[in-house]
Amino acid sequence: MSIPTLSPEYSTLKINPVTINAVIHESCEWGNTPDGGMNRLTANDDDKKVRDWFIAKTKEYGCTYKIDAIGNIFAIRPGQDNSLPPIAIGSHLDTQPTGGKYDGILGVVCGIEVLKVLHENNITTYAPIAVIDWTNEEGARFPPCMLGSGVWAEHFTAEYGHTRVDLAGISLGDELKRIGYIGPEAASFRTNPILAHFEVHIEQGPILDKAEMPAGVVRGVQSMKWYNLKVSGREAHTGSTPMDRRSDALLGAAKMIVEANRIATTGDLAARGARATIAVINSSPQSINTIAGDVQMNLDVRSPFDEDVAEIERQCRENFAKICEEHGLQIVFETIWTSPAVNFNEVMKQCVRSSALELGCSMELTSGAGHDSVYTSKHVPTAMIFVRCRDGVSHNPTEYTRPEDCAAGAQVLLGAYLRYDNYVREQHTAKVQDVAAEKVVCVNQVEVQA
Repeated sequence: MSIPTLSPEYSTLKINPVTINAVIHESCEWGNTPDGGMNRLTANDDDKKVRDWFIAKTKEYGCTYKIDAIGNIFAIRPGQDNSLPPIAIGSHLDTQPTGGKYDGILGVVCGIEVLKVLHENNITTYAPIAVIDWTNEEGARFPPCMLGSGVWAEHFTAEYGHTRVDLAGISLGDELKRIGYIGPEAASFRTNPILAHFEVHIEQGPILDKAEMPAGVVRGVQSMKWYNLKVSGREAHTGSTPMDRRSDALLGAAKMIVEANRIATTGDLAARGARATIAVINSSPQSINTIAGDVQMNLDVRSPFDEDVAEIERQCRENFAKICEEHGLQIVFETIWTSPAVNFNEVMKQCVRSSALELGCSMELTSGAGHDSVYTSKHVPTAMIFVRCRDGVSHNPTEYTRPEDCAAGAQVLLGAYLRYDNYVREQHTAKVQDVAAEKVVCVNQVEVQA
């Protein structure tokens, strides 16, 4: 693999920590909460306002824009060769209902800051550049997560995306139409292609913060699988039903929660970084003097290795069945979402690595959370940059990344982006020269034959 290089004239380009911090706070004007956090759910009124802001902001730096059928926004700045698809920088502007000001938002703002540096220095990149706001990455209002990039990657259909509903039964399609963000572009990598995808994101974990490292290279994203579990027992009176005559669905569910935790924290699975979590649980009939007859809960299983996720699922199915047998229960164990482990493109990672090393950032790590880059990586070269967040806290109003660390992440992105653009230039030029040489050979062969 040839190592992508940075053109000397770009080596002095710098991201301004004051500017990037100001733009982050500007972008959080809509949906901010009194505790310092964010509540900007997909396709609500605040999401419309920040989308309008994103389009206006990127227009300042020479961008036109496309909106596709699932509401993804592509802000595109022309390059020297506009026959090429754009090299993209993407993330998301939607948040958790009790989220912070950096998850996803930082990635979009870093893209805007790259545009700003290029525009102010009169630089036209070889390929076009696109900054993308992906729709519904969080999935907080319209499950599942990473929906917009998933539709673009054709993992989901646009119809599937449009028909996802929130807790009030309102569909994503209706809400996108209401706020004016169902676009005319087909939501597909085939009809709306990009050449590559970079994403900056806060780590959402403590590794960089503990190492006192502002940014790091992301090797890939761990394997993830979600399940819906329905446990059925028998409702009965709490006072008149002996303890040994009960089919208590909530008691069985509680034991399953403990068992899932035990499986993931034991032996090789624990050593290899496996995780199993049940964070959603609903029981009925929710009466203080009635034994729970039904429980619905969700299991989240993750590991850097697909085979470990499969092993945790196997053990959970087997051991949950034993718990059900012990307590006279029935269980339905349903898979609702699967995301296999991802290893990012080596050339792209080398671009990030070379740029990060210029700032003294040598750490490389695997993402424990899913990101839009999971879906883009299925079709185009993809890489991610992590930026440290204080104490590793995310999906919380106290989520915080220092201005200088935000700037460091954007600086790594800028260098990585320009390196890959130069790599594309070299590869494309070589290809054009090869085609020209082949034409000369063919012409000479014809002349000889004549």
